Amino acid sequence: MPRRKKQAGTGFLTDMDRYLFGNGTHYTIYEKMGAHPKVYQGKSGMYFAVWAPHAHSVSLVCDRNGWIPGADPMTMLETSGIWEIFIPGMGLGEMYKYAITTESGKVLFKADPYAFSSEYRPGTASVTADINNFKWSDSAWMTKRRETNPMKSPMSIYEVHLGSWRKKNRPEKDGVYTYKEAAHELADYVKEMGYTHVELLGIAEHPFDGSWGYQVTGYFAPTSRYGTPKEFMYFVNYLHKKNIGIILDWVPAHFPKDAHGLADFDGQPLYEYSDSRKGEHPDWGTKVFDYSKNEVKNFLISNALYWVENFHVDGLRVDAVASMLYLDYGRTPGNWVPNKYGGHENLEAIEFFKHLNSVLIGKNTGAIMIAEESTAWPNVTKKPEDDGLGFSFKWNMGWMHDFLEYMKLDPYFRKYNHNKMTFGLTYFTSENYILVLSHDEVVHLKCSMINKMPGIYEDKFSNLKCGYTFMLGHPGKKLLFMGQDFGQWHEWDEKVSLDWHLTQEEQHHSLQSYVRDLLHLYKKYPALYSLDNDWNGFEWINANDGDRSIFSFIRRDETGKKNLLFVINFTPMARSDYRVGVPKKGTYNLILNSQEGLLTKGIPYKAEKGECDGQPYAVSYPLPPYGTAVFRF
Repeated sequence: MPRRKKQAGTGFLTDMDRYLFGNGTHYTIYEKMGAHPKVYQGKSGMYFAVWAPHAHSVSLVCDRNGWIPGADPMTMLETSGIWEIFIPGMGLGEMYKYAITTESGKVLFKADPYAFSSEYRPGTASVTADINNFKWSDSAWMTKRRETNPMKSPMSIYEVHLGSWRKKNRPEKDGVYTYKEAAHELADYVKEMGYTHVELLGIAEHPFDGSWGYQVTGYFAPTSRYGTPKEFMYFVNYLHKKNIGIILDWVPAHFPKDAHGLADFDGQPLYEYSDSRKGEHPDWGTKVFDYSKNEVKNFLISNALYWVENFHVDGLRVDAVASMLYLDYGRTPGNWVPNKYGGHENLEAIEFFKHLNSVLIGKNTGAIMIAEESTAWPNVTKKPEDDGLGFSFKWNMGWMHDFLEYMKLDPYFRKYNHNKMTFGLTYFTSENYILVLSHDEVVHLKCSMINKMPGIYEDKFSNLKCGYTFMLGHPGKKLLFMGQDFGQWHEWDEKVSLDWHLTQEEQHHSLQSYVRDLLHLYKKYPALYSLDNDWNGFEWINANDGDRSIFSFIRRDETGKKNLLFVINFTPMARSDYRVGVPKKGTYNLILNSQEGLLTKGIPYKAEKGECDGQPYAVSYPLPPYGTAVFRF
């Protein structure tokens, strides 16, 4: 078959556009690629552009032409590998795909990588959509974001899978909430509990529910499971007006092999590395983006900017960063390709991160980039100019594993594992950390948080209150997955709603109320967040009371006023004669304990002169079994 003649084209995609795209620096390329309403030669219609440099020919297929390949052939623009077409009369809300004829003559039906909307699963077509002209009313939030230093601000993140947070009793779309419905109820819950941010799993379009949104086929399309792109804008706008930030999970590490997706897009590896030793993740059965190609980097960086700038999203949590940084990640010896220096670092991915984070944070003051990075890779949150990767924050996976190992132990054995809780305080200033108890820890037979706890029924709740108190007092921002704040029993299952009825039962209600009190305490006292990355913000009173499994420490802010003293007893033994060392004389007001939660009026305790815990004064406080106490001084 004859190849279509290369022509000058419609003029919508200019020489400069193609140059910047080929250079990897067209940060708004999504405004030109994909589907857009246009007027051409006096006619209204839709303009389409797709990158497919290895294709023999490309055509647009849709309802209008009966999905027949070749009925509406596209034109290749000179030297760019980009194909375009204008379809008069075509409007919004219409389904389409690209029919790509490969060099071998095979016809592939591909969804649009730059589509703003997708057909509801199991359908896989792209849908024409307009993301312009939404009436935003969150200017107060956006102004505050620009003026706020995230490092010195409170951040307590509620991690949510929208499809299983709550469900409606209706058959349509499995009863999941729409973006608009979720906005109202989620905002109410988050405000009541005291979280500052919501982090959403899996909003970009994905074919398989069980991937939780981590196997993406539509990077620019908010999933149609919950509504349209503008309805997702409504969601963000509404939460912003309620003073709640939005973080999205973002997946630049890999993509699935689904026939309609990015894999072998034009008959050859295009978005992925061509060498399977680099281009496939054996553990996940997915393809790896080729970070050496400018066009691929441009696709990903523009996508990150797209969510932040067009949807007002406040930050992205970048999934599986370690898998991108290491060429031998998940691969056996001999089945990976070293870099040019013979090492296992992916130099292209490193440069990609530096470029991505510099541009996104540089262009959007106050927006944050979070790395899910599980190794000891250095300087993840240092600036690129200081040889860092440029992320704002890093998930503290080391702390999470140590903490959970300790919490699962029978209290008798905790004294032999005291260091698991203290170790995180030896390195908390090395990165800007977020302490996470994420969805990954409550699936795949790992048990829910409450079920990880030792002991009989009541003891499990008491243990968890202790654990959450320690987490709150430990330097670093916070993240907790949905359902763990009220003691969800069963592991998370994306197919069913959380067991909200549990919140009516006494112990679950008590836990939920206690977590709410902790979160409100956190927001109220800068000592708990303003010096998260500074040795001046934390001081041990007694880090070595392993025999009794009691931890005591102080949190401070820059002013040295309204300091907080934490005491936590991780055993069922009452310590009626307990004394805790304090640095100065005066009154120490008890403002929270595990029995009553947040106290409306502090209970004063007078410091007594006399050495204790290496301090010149002491406060006597009868510490109950699994007792927690927070004092202000």
